[in-house]
Amino acid sequence: MAEGYLRHAAGDEFEALSAGVEAKGLNPLAVEVMNEIGIDISRQTSKDLEQFHGQGIPYIVTVCDNAKQRCPIFPGTYKFLHWSLTDPAEATGSHEEKLTVFRRVRDEIAKRIEQELLPLVANSNR
Repeated sequence: MAEGYLRHAAGDEFEALSAGVEAKGLNPLAVEVMNEIGIDISRQTSKDLEQFHGQGIPYIVTVCDNAKQRCPIFPGTYKFLHWSLTDPAEATGSHEEKLTVFRRVRDEIAKRIEQELLPLVANSNR
């Protein structure tokens, strides 16, 4: 969801790359809640962090505590941000209850991108 929202909000200002500590596949509930706000992430793929090892990644954002603990060091990283968000894939209950969790996390991601990442773009372009 973060990759999709950042691509939508920042356009060409960021090259959004998204990976997990383990590639698990694209969650259909994530696709559903992103479609609700007009962002299609259905063509995104689940990627493993290892495929980016050795690349210069200027900004790293971890979105859950497990990712922060297991994220490798990327030399040359300018800024490291950690957002301790609930992993919505771990939500239980009915379809609607799970969607509620996904929506909450989606909205938190959007808020943090708007408040924390987009200003970095503005400041780096000066």
